Amino acid sequence: MAEPAGRTAQVSRSTNETSISVSINIDGSGKAKIATGVGFFDHMLDQLCRHSLIDMEITANGDLHVDDHHTVEDTGIALGQALAKALGDRKGITRYASLDLVMDETMTKAGVDLSGRPFLVWNVNFSAPKIGTFDTELVREFFQALSQHAGMTLHVMNHYGANNHHIAETCFKAVARVLRTATEIDPRQAGRVPSTKGTLV
Repeated sequence: MAEPAGRTAQVSRSTNETSISVSINIDGSGKAKIATGVGFFDHMLDQLCRHSLIDMEITANGDLHVDDHHTVEDTGIALGQALAKALGDRKGITRYASLDLVMDETMTKAGVDLSGRPFLVWNVNFSAPKIGTFDTELVREFFQALSQHAGMTLHVMNHYGANNHHIAETCFKAVARVLRTATEIDPRQAGRVPSTKGTLV
């Protein structure tokens, strides 16, 4: 069964705090064009794009004179909305995926269910409040916003690690890899919704 055309979406979101534009293609090759004004966050989004193979164009203009919080959270909201829109009725998708991902001394597990039911389980601790100038607590804020607005159940657990950059990066890479698998078309589903209820949305 061929993959359906048009698993793409564009979302624009503007508030008094941020202006976000997101364009994605689920059936892409991991092409990234990212500019949020937050260097470390751009690096993490690039990892999310590259390892999920979802093409992403993301631009954000936020109130960085306050801090990075609104920009990171609102980007998660817009990207989640774009994923939900691109997935549509979710017919034929694999739906579930789980993975342990290693990077040097660090191992992190991610599991996802593209169920239409948003929920985040987050079991990740950082040993410092900052990675460079980036607040480590914003890693969770991003994934909270992403899971809520994509309609996904997402579990992320860091097994161990010493370097906070590596811990954050394994979170993004692990989530990317499970998204890659869960969004793929399962030829045995033959276009069916992967649920006995007949609907995921």
